[in-house]
Amino acid sequence: MNNFIALVPRFIEAMGITLEVSVLAAFIGIVAGFAINAMRLAFGRPFALVYGAFVWLVRGTPYLSQLVIVYFGLPVLGVTLSAVQATILSLAFYSSAYFAELFRAAWASVPRGQLEAAAAFGVSRRDAFRSIELPQALAFAAPLIANQTILVIKESAVASIITVPELTMTASDIVASSYTYVGPYALLIACYWLLTQAVSMIAQAATSRIPFLKKTS
Repeated sequence: MNNFIALVPRFIEAMGITLEVSVLAAFIGIVAGFAINAMRLAFGRPFALVYGAFVWLVRGTPYLSQLVIVYFGLPVLGVTLSAVQATILSLAFYSSAYFAELFRAAWASVPRGQLEAAAAFGVSRRDAFRSIELPQALAFAAPLIANQTILVIKESAVASIITVPELTMTASDIVASSYTYVGPYALLIACYWLLTQAVSMIAQAATSRIPFLKKTS
């Protein structure tokens, strides 16, 4: 029992690193995904092929391969990143394709008839976007963003391959040095559970308290 308790500080430190990497990667991924979808809406067909190729390539290849390319490939071009920086950059790039598709689905959920009616009543495209399209799209996207953020947290475990001292790497190091499995992996599971539950609770609180995230029937 004492040995189990002694592991807690190491896992708390590792959980902080996992949280830092995941939150930054998810935030950048959300912003990039929103921008990519905005470009798709703004440029239409000319950008459709670029958008489709980007989503197809990123989502069709393992995240591990993208992480390895960023961490080991960029130094060839003269860009050297730390393991944490490479993880944030590659995970943000990887998740941006998923967030872009998420926003694409959110915008597709807004009834076109509402925008046509707004135009018929003389509402400008900008005002219609701000008061009709954006609130409904974000309300649709909010729970999906939370789910995708949870997946980003889980995917961050791959960073252990390049020795980022996050949760999975910490558990592996303890197992390798102590030859005990149950305690380290029990704490590993508990830490990931706490992180994912925290994201779910924050998303639920935001959905219930922020007016434009409340879906209306």
